[in-house]
Amino acid sequence: MTTTEHTQTIDVSTSPTLAGIQHIGLTVRDVEASAEWYMRVLGLQRQFEEPHHHSDQGGYAVVLGTPDMSLNVGLDHHPANCGEAFDATRTGLDHVCFQVSDAAALGAWTAHLDQQGVSHSGVYAMEGTPFSLLTFDDPDGIQLELIAFAG
Repeated sequence: MTTTEHTQTIDVSTSPTLAGIQHIGLTVRDVEASAEWYMRVLGLQRQFEEPHHHSDQGGYAVVLGTPDMSLNVGLDHHPANCGEAFDATRTGLDHVCFQVSDAAALGAWTAHLDQQGVSHSGVYAMEGTPFSLLTFDDPDGIQLELIAFAG
């Protein structure tokens, strides 16, 4: 296998701006079980259910979010899903990371995850980085991270 180095100058001043991430969509094996877990563990609220657009297969998503709907997670049901486990090494999603306010918040999350019976990494910092992380998996094995930047 060979790698090719591409050097390209990109003029970002001509790009439209992004305001943030409004939602993520995760394909799960059991939408209702996952919805209960995300509500219990992350404190999200059930917002609505929607059919997949342009799909006659019967797929749908249960959308959970914060009360102001500034952050949402869509839990997607696809009828063609054979029920295989999540694999971060395949093309697609590797993990989802949520930002928290500070290191103290990571400590509070550690206690909350313990209380909910959710296995986690504990808070750790990687040498040479300006942040601390706390990682854990959802019921389908999708790695979730909480990050706090020093500062």
